[in-house]
Amino acid sequence: MSDERIIVGLDIGTTKICTVIGEVAKDGVLDIIGEGTVPSDGLRKGVVVNLERTISSVRQSIQAAQRVAGVEVHSAWVGVAGSHLKALTSHGMAAIRRGMQITRSDVERCIENAQAVPLEANMDILHVIPQEYVVDGNDGIKDPIGMSGVRLEVDVHIVAGAQGPLSNLRRCARDAGADVDGLVVQALASGLSVLGEGENETTTLLIDIGGGTTDVGVFRRGTLAHSAVIPLGGDHITQDISQLLRIPPDEAERVKKRYGVALPDLADRDVVLEVANPSYTASISTFELAQVIKPRVVEILDLVRQNIEQRMGALELLAGSVVVTGGASLMPGLDQVATERFRLPVRVGKPEGVSGLVDVVASPAHATAVGLVRYGMLHTTDLPERVRSRPVMTSGGIIIKVRNMLKDFF
Repeated sequence: MSDERIIVGLDIGTTKICTVIGEVAKDGVLDIIGEGTVPSDGLRKGVVVNLERTISSVRQSIQAAQRVAGVEVHSAWVGVAGSHLKALTSHGMAAIRRGMQITRSDVERCIENAQAVPLEANMDILHVIPQEYVVDGNDGIKDPIGMSGVRLEVDVHIVAGAQGPLSNLRRCARDAGADVDGLVVQALASGLSVLGEGENETTTLLIDIGGGTTDVGVFRRGTLAHSAVIPLGGDHITQDISQLLRIPPDEAERVKKRYGVALPDLADRDVVLEVANPSYTASISTFELAQVIKPRVVEILDLVRQNIEQRMGALELLAGSVVVTGGASLMPGLDQVATERFRLPVRVGKPEGVSGLVDVVASPAHATAVGLVRYGMLHTTDLPERVRSRPVMTSGGIIIKVRNMLKDFF
C-alpha cells in the first residue's frame, strides 16, 4: 500500500468528530478503507472552545479509523466551519499582448488581481475559486488557456477565516498526531461528496445541517459560487426539546433521534412519550414533539433563503434543485419541509462515487469527511495525472488542469 495514495479527511464538528481514510486506486477509484467517529466535546458552533477536550476527541477518532484501515495517519485535510468565515465575490482583469495567446501565467495574474481585495488584518484566505472567464467580452469560458484576445477577466469566490479559530483547528489536528494538509470550508467539501453529475450541470443549493451550524453552498455548474455559515443547527432543536421537557440535553438528543420528525403530519398522534426526571415525569405526544421541532427547522431554512437572496437574488430563479445533507438531514420530514419553504425539488444527499466501506459512510453525516478526502484526491501532487484528472466535480472549472500553478491559492 503506497502512502502517497492514502488521503485522510478530518471533520471536526460541534457534535461529532469523524475521520475517513481513503486509498486512491491506480484506476482513480476512491476506496474508503477506514472510518472513525466519536462524540465531540470542545466546540461550539463549529469553533474550538476547549483545546484539551477537542484534541482528545480528534485523537480517538483518528485511532479508530487507523484500526479499521490498518494504516497510520500522518496528515489530514481538515474541514472548517463557524461564523468567523467570510465569503465574497471579486473581479479581476489582465491585459494580453496583441497577437499573443492566453497562457497559464496570464490566468495566474488575472486571479491575483481578483484576489487583491481588502480584508481584515486577522483574516487568512482559504479558497480563491474561479467562476468563469471573459475574453474580450465573451463570457462563459471555463478554460481560456490557448485562446486569443487582448483582455482577460475573471470572477472569483473568495473564502477567508479568522486566524485564531484556524490556528486552533490546526493545533488540534497536529497535537492529535496529524499534520494539516490544508483547511477546506465544509460547504465545498460536502458538495464534492454528495452532488451528482446532473446537478453539476445546473445551479444547485447545498444545505449541510450540522450540530452547531448550517453550511450553505450555491454550486453553479459544479463550481462553488457562494458560501455562508448559519449559526444554527441540530443542537438548537435539541435545546428546544430540553427546555420544553426540562430534561438534560443528552436525553433530549435521544428523544429527538428516536422519535423526532420535522413534519407533524408524519407523527402518530396516539404515541405518547413519558420522560422521567428525579422530580417529575414529562409527557408529550410525538405530534406535539414535531410541533416543537418544525418551527426551528423552518427558521434554519428561512435564514438560508434570506442569506442567498440578499447576495444572489430570488432563489427560485437562481437554483434548479436543493440538496440537504449533514446529520440533521436524517430527520424524517425535513426534506418535505424544505420543499415547502423553497418550492424547489429537494433530496437528501449522501456520499456518492466511492467504493470500499460504502455501507459505513453512506450517510449524510459523513458528507464532509468523505468530501475532504475527495478534495485531497484533487490536490495531492504525488498522484498520477490520470487519477487527478478523473471527471470529479472540482472547486473550480480549470483547477485540475492548472492545479500546480494555482496551488498557493487553495
